[in-house]
Amino acid sequence: MDVLTPEQRRRCMQGNKSSGTKPELALGRLLWRNGIHYRKQPKNVPGKPDFCIKKYRLAIFVDGEFWHGRNWEQKRESLKGNRDFWIAKIERNIQRDLRVTQALEAAGWKVFRFWESDIKKHPGVCLGMILRYMSQFAGVVEPDYVPMDDYMCDSRYDNEAWCDGLSVAADVTAGYGDEYTDKQ
Repeated sequence: MDVLTPEQRRRCMQGNKSSGTKPELALGRLLWRNGIHYRKQPKNVPGKPDFCIKKYRLAIFVDGEFWHGRNWEQKRESLKGNRDFWIAKIERNIQRDLRVTQALEAAGWKVFRFWESDIKKHPGVCLGMILRYMSQFAGVVEPDYVPMDDYMCDSRYDNEAWCDGLSVAADVTAGYGDEYTDKQ
């Protein structure tokens, strides 16, 4: 049984935005300040990524923990109201995310999927991963200094292990923390 009236629930649900969220705006500002020009949710790219840099065939998604099922196996057990609806909806979202990622990668795109909490807690790491990928192309120079987060200096955070669930390929993050330790 819902503790809110139908009108209250409707207003609450209308407040959940699909674009223009705080983490999305924060990452957009960070990209723009670092000279990365992007398009927001282009209709002609599969999945309409939150940020798209066509020149580098780079698609960046900012995924909300609840809507996209972070730690889903644990969280699905804690759902109380309207379980059948929410479980089906979030599992469809997870499957759609996988299909979109596979379609983009099959078309030659690089896909970054950041959880909103990773952007809030460690924006420098997210930016650094994007800059590192872009530096592989001719004419793009990786900057001498990237604002990394303190925890990246810890040796426990090599490769993908530094952040459980940050969906980025190991080749982008391999040894990432070590080369920036001295420059902080």
